[in-house]
Amino acid sequence: MATYQHSKELDNLTLGKSTEYCSEYNPKLLQAVPRSLNRDDLSLQSNHLPFIGEDVWYGYELSWLNNKGKPVVAVAEFRFPCTSPNLVESKSFKLYLNSFNQSKFSSLDDVKTVLIKDLSATAQTQAEVKLFTVEHCPELAIISAEKTYCCIDEEDITIDSYHYQGELLNKAQVNSSSEDTSEKLVSHLLKSNCLITNQPDWASIYIDYKGKAIDHAILLEYLVSFRQHNEFHEQCVERIFCDLQQYCQLDELTVFARYTRRGGLDINPFRSTHLSHAPLMRTLRQ
Repeated sequence: MATYQHSKELDNLTLGKSTEYCSEYNPKLLQAVPRSLNRDDLSLQSNHLPFIGEDVWYGYELSWLNNKGKPVVAVAEFRFPCTSPNLVESKSFKLYLNSFNQSKFSSLDDVKTVLIKDLSATAQTQAEVKLFTVEHCPELAIISAEKTYCCIDEEDITIDSYHYQGELLNKAQVNSSSEDTSEKLVSHLLKSNCLITNQPDWASIYIDYKGKAIDHAILLEYLVSFRQHNEFHEQCVERIFCDLQQYCQLDELTVFARYTRRGGLDINPFRSTHLSHAPLMRTLRQ
């Protein structure tokens, strides 16, 4: 899997290499990764995607100086449509945000304007940015999903392989002749590894669907098979979405992964047949 791991588009990334940290604003630190890399592997056409959605990022370590040299801190929300030609490489994103630390800006709105300009240029689409003071982040409150989602992590399964196996979903439908159902499922056991550095990426994954019932044990075994799989966050979610559609042929499907943060950033890809915006929900881990 991830046959594009050594593609030339990834050769010049700072990811996985020693880096000097810059504390003066520098938009050249941002690096793009073409979404087409893994979508070619999934046989997806950019003009005919089977999903809509977005990538939602939260930044918790954004700071700059006001005109008098006094530090300002903020929490940031970034949104990129899944139709953008590029995703923003996460290490370069962190380095870029760090470059604000010793730079002066007149106002929060000035910082927001700069962020939108630079991130839109990197993703080659219009990025959305919101900045919040630390004491005024109502959208980022922790929301429990216990009453809405059924957690499948207590399924009694035996695992003998931790390498991606999409074909496991061949047996996922309980009864193809049964009536359609709808379910909201969650697992907190999703782990994949960074495509370049092999560092572990941890996530809670939410799956909403309508169609023939999916066997929870088989679905969990499939999700655990990503444990040694190397791919970026966004790519894993698109692979899961495509596998569920291919093997289960669902009428409606939404896949939303909330990854734990690294370096003050978390990445939360959202893909759906019918919903374009990710819900404002998170668990304590995020």
